[in-house]
Order: sequence, then C-alpha cells, then structure tokens
Amino acid sequence: MAEITKLWIADKMKELMKQKPIDKIRVTEICKAAEIERPTFYYHFKDKYDLVAWIFFQSANKTNIVSIESAAESMKQMKQDFLFYKRAYEDSSQNALWSYMLEYFVQRYEKIAKEKLRTEVLDTQLKFSIRHYCYGSVGMTKEWLLYDNTTSAEVVVEMMFNSMPKELYEVFL
Repeated sequence: MAEITKLWIADKMKELMKQKPIDKIRVTEICKAAEIERPTFYYHFKDKYDLVAWIFFQSANKTNIVSIESAAESMKQMKQDFLFYKRAYEDSSQNALWSYMLEYFVQRYEKIAKEKLRTEVLDTQLKFSIRHYCYGSVGMTKEWLLYDNTTSAEVVVEMMFNSMPKELYEVFL
C-alpha cells in the first residue's frame, strides 16, 4: 500500500512539474493534488526534492547501466517524461536532481566494479575514473535531453560507452 501511495504522489508531482518549476511548487500543493494530508506526504518523503529523487530512482533502478540497450531504453523514457526531467535539471538548489544522479551512478558503478574485480576496495585511479565518467555522462545526458532533438538515445549511449576511460571499459565491458 505504501508503494501505491508513493506512486500516486509521484504522479501528482510530475503533473505539477508540467506547469511550473520545482522551486515554485509547495508541499501543500502536492498534498492538495494528491488529496492527502501533509503528514502522509512526510511519512513517505522528507521534502519535495526527496520525492523528485525517488521518481528518478524508480526509473534508474530498472536500468542495467552497463548495457547499451538498457541504458538507451532509460534515456528514451527520459525523453517521454521530458518536462519532469527538464524541470528537474533546471533546478539549481542544493538538492538538485543532477547531484542525486551523480552520486547514484557513482555508487552503482563502484558496486559493479567491486563485484567484477572481487574486491572490497577500489584503487584511487579507478574511483577517480568512475566519478569522471559519471560527471560526463550526467552532463551529456542533460545536454542531450534539453538541446538535442536529432540524435537517438541509442547513439548517445553508444557514444558515452565509447568515451568511457580504458580502465573502466575493461572492467565493465
């Protein structure tokens, strides 16, 4: 039941974000749109930024980040939810979605690297390369989503994978 409530609230937030930016949306508005009381909202989310991050994580957790096909499908979904991601990327608050995305992908790549290398600790260079790649990928995803109406998701993801530092490519692919 809690998952259904979260999905309902998330859907209402997406609707509100079609009308205005995150910083102009108040929790009171989200509650009104979702027909819930404020305590219900705060039971599930600490604030509206936590809600936006949760929406992103729902999609991202379904993506195999070391598969071109899976990553391209995720990017296509972002284009379908264009206004949500546009508003999320435009937000420059301390809780901006891009910072959640960056940390999320760094943690996922580090976890996969540790599993593939059968180690608990990654060397400094590999950790740096993962962060470098994730910064670039998040930035290029934003640029593609907001400004590129011609390049397919498959081509963008393939270019990202081809731009992966050699030591990462050898670990992941």
